[in-house]
Amino acid sequence: MNDLATPIAATDYPLLNAFWTMLWFFLWVLFLMVLFRILSDIFRDDRLSGWGKAGWSIFVIVLPFLGAFVYLIARGKGMGERDLHAVQKRDEQFRAYVRETAGPQEPTKADELVKLAELKNHGDISEVEYEKAKAKVLA
Repeated sequence: MNDLATPIAATDYPLLNAFWTMLWFFLWVLFLMVLFRILSDIFRDDRLSGWGKAGWSIFVIVLPFLGAFVYLIARGKGMGERDLHAVQKRDEQFRAYVRETAGPQEPTKADELVKLAELKNHGDISEVEYEKAKAKVLA
């Protein structure tokens, strides 16, 4: 039997054991990701009281497997809804920022010509004024 100080030879650790080790490591990392995701969802939920957050956190930390499964069963649908709401909120904030940063757009020549035609059709300006303004826009 090897003690911890002596290295393991390649013949003592077959390929199948290496695959099993990688699989267990992957599952362990996946489980940690789920736990952190659940804990972040607990603290992000506005409808959950402080005592509810404390209770769920303790339950998930003390009994991680059972706590994670119970939380996903009891509040799993709400996790997706809170994610969707957060993404929509960030998207709206980004769009508002872009609109604010871009500022008002100047009208194009075509927009100004359409506006002039509407003014002429409504009788707000005469034909002569329309032609002068049109020449000014096109110049």
